[in-house]
Parts: sequence; C-alpha cells; structure tokens
Amino acid sequence: MKFENFIKRISAIAAAVVVFLLASGIYLSSKGFVMNPDGSIVLMKSANAAERTASDHKIAADILIPWGRSMGSNDAKVTLYEYSSYGCTHCAHFQLKTLPELQKNYIDKGLVRLVFNDFPLDQRSMKASLLAHCFKGQKFFRVSEQLFEKQREWGLSSKPDELFKKYAYLNGLSEEAAEKCMNDKALAQEIMEGRQFAIANLGISGTPSFVISSTKGREVIYGAPDYETLVGLINTYLPGDKK
Repeated sequence: MKFENFIKRISAIAAAVVVFLLASGIYLSSKGFVMNPDGSIVLMKSANAAERTASDHKIAADILIPWGRSMGSNDAKVTLYEYSSYGCTHCAHFQLKTLPELQKNYIDKGLVRLVFNDFPLDQRSMKASLLAHCFKGQKFFRVSEQLFEKQREWGLSSKPDELFKKYAYLNGLSEEAAEKCMNDKALAQEIMEGRQFAIANLGISGTPSFVISSTKGREVIYGAPDYETLVGLINTYLPGDKK
C-alpha cells in the first residue's frame, strides 16, 4: 500500500510539472519566445525591421508608456520613445549617425528627452540587451553605442557571448558579472513584457520605431527617419511649432 501511495504521489508531481511546463510554454509563445530544453529562453519568431513610412498611427493620451533608459531633461517638452534592437542595422544607423546630431541640437538643450526601450529581434539581440542593462546612467548609452558599432562582429561570430564578455570587461565589468547579467531571467522577462506592450498597445512590430509624445499629442514613427525628417516632426510637437 505504501508503495502504491508513493507511485501515486510521484505521478501527481509529474503531472503538475507537465502542466506547469505547458503553461509556461503557452505564455512564452504568446510573447514570441520559446524555452529550450536546457531552460534558456529565446525568441521563437523574429520581429521584422520596421519599414520607413509616414507617421500615421496616433496613440491615446491615457496609455502609460513604460520608461526605459533615458537621456535629457525631465522637463523637456517632447519625449521621444525609441524601440530598438541591437542587431538591427537601421537602429545602428540611427544611434551612430542621427542621435549625435539630435543630442547636440535638442537633447542637450533640454528640448527633447530620449527614452530607449529594448525590442530584441532575436536571441543575440536579447543577450546584447541584457548585457547593456548591466551598466547604469550614461555608461549604458556608451556601451549601447559600442554594441551598435560592433554589431557586425558579434552578429556574425560563432561565439557572440565571448565577445559580449570582452566588451563588458573593456567597460570595467568582470566576465563573471557579464555572464550573470546575460542570464538574468527576471530582466529577460521584463524586456519581453515591454516588447509585448509595444506590440499590443502601440502597434509596433519592428525596429526601429519611435513614439513622439508631448502635450500636443502622440504618434508613432515606423522605421528610421533621417535627421531632417525627424526634427521636422519633433518641431511640430514643441511649443510654438519651433525650436
């Protein structure tokens, strides 16, 4: 009898584990991710790079957009939410070519606040996001810039994790700490939730995408506008329709 009870208990535990794994799998699948047999979480379906279109999607004022890492004044009249993937070439172009001008002429002058939100397109981009979040303040943006500069190197590497750890070390973080960051499941979950929010509430399905927000309204820009186009849109959201 005791043996039969033991077997029943084991069977019940096994059934509970199966139900849990199925539920986890359904949840992750709904977010575009899948759990590997080793327990690692990766993207199941890659989002696409956003195509450049006119800004044509208005966002309701009562939607509370989550904040990521930011640069610029808290009192800026315009907030520019950036949805970006470290593996996206158009995102890299924005970060390396357009953002420096925007920072000099708008962000540093207190006119615009930039909020960076992760929208990983694949497993490597997720690892890059996790690594970048090891760093705080402006160092986050310096490391982000390096990840975009080295995009081709780690994107084509057979051992991207080793390169990520090297970048971390060059920025004052031990390889052990970098490894821990890149395997932070709680942070990965947070990034997935932010990605899903953007898909469900902002109509964003690719990168780069932006949301311009001010007291005058909000709208989404799909794709990477050039500097002149972007600041033209920003100016319409500044008081007095000018810088």
